[in-house]
Amino acid sequence: MLKAYKYRIFPSHAQGTRLEQTLDVCRELYNAALQERREAYKLEGKSIRYLDQQNQLPEIKKVRPELAGIHSQVLQDVLRRLDKAFQAFFRRVKAGEKPGFPRFRSHSRYDSFTYSQSGFSLKDGKLQLSKIGKVKIKLHRPTEGDIKTLTITRSATGKWYACFSVETEARPLPENTQVVGIDVGIEKFATLSTGETIVNPRFFRTDEKALARAQRQKKRKVAARIHERIRNRRRNFAHQLSHALVSMFRVIALEDLNIKGMVKNHCLAKSIQDAAWNQLVQFTLYKAENAGRTVCLVDPRNTSKRCSACGTLVDKTLAERIHHCSCGFTLDRDHNAAINILALGLQSMESITPRSRAVQDAE
Repeated sequence: MLKAYKYRIFPSHAQGTRLEQTLDVCRELYNAALQERREAYKLEGKSIRYLDQQNQLPEIKKVRPELAGIHSQVLQDVLRRLDKAFQAFFRRVKAGEKPGFPRFRSHSRYDSFTYSQSGFSLKDGKLQLSKIGKVKIKLHRPTEGDIKTLTITRSATGKWYACFSVETEARPLPENTQVVGIDVGIEKFATLSTGETIVNPRFFRTDEKALARAQRQKKRKVAARIHERIRNRRRNFAHQLSHALVSMFRVIALEDLNIKGMVKNHCLAKSIQDAAWNQLVQFTLYKAENAGRTVCLVDPRNTSKRCSACGTLVDKTLAERIHHCSCGFTLDRDHNAAINILALGLQSMESITPRSRAVQDAE
């Protein structure tokens, strides 16, 4: 399986200039390749493939000598990135979704480049980058496995990071029999079927006034630092919680939420985005895969209405926080929903026969 390791790097002034130049050249190549594809289809009805554009790189380097100062695989990855954007576009068209044709990238919308397989190495606590040199790196934890790719990223605040994609073997945790269902919310971040609740940190709400003040005063760098701080805190929270869940439970049942649809509710959109439910799901999924745990994503419909004791549907308004059923069962609304989510998750596991499980593994 693939695992990502992210480290802060500290380039010198000259190295920082080279990194910025590399981003600029990569962005120009991306935009030029996009323009070529657009014009070829518009004028000739012809589709240009990744290999067609890759084969042109030697000739382009003769005309644009600045490309020779960038590792060849970095340039190839730029064209591969554009090709993936077109593949995603055609996939959305085929699925009947809003297509979103690939767009030209401005300076602020192109902030990373990738070395695939070669052009970089870690040695003596330094990161050796082809065409750039040895860059100071803060290795706060060791990488485990075979490094496949390296992506250099510039944050909105001008910080630089090295992101390694590493192929590593799964490390299953010791078996246990603990299972859990999780109902996420806004008032409380999550309620577990065990009855435990997790407080909503409300990272954005905490810094909202400071962010609004920086934006009113047109202090872009200050606003960027606040956004970065919010993202980092939110990400760290999701990492810690997902790690705890995977460590404690053999089976984790989560709601398969349509976040894009939910944020259309303008009254709740800001709170939903601040909660970062989707981030928790994604982190839990890949951590569970590595640890040999099972994550079930279930349809959340009626999980808040259904009585976990008798199965009766009990209508409630959003203001009603206690579940009362005619069978006499009374429980916190979110706790009741979490128990239903766990039941659905366990049912979905039971419905996978040995044959269908083998089919799923093959897929």
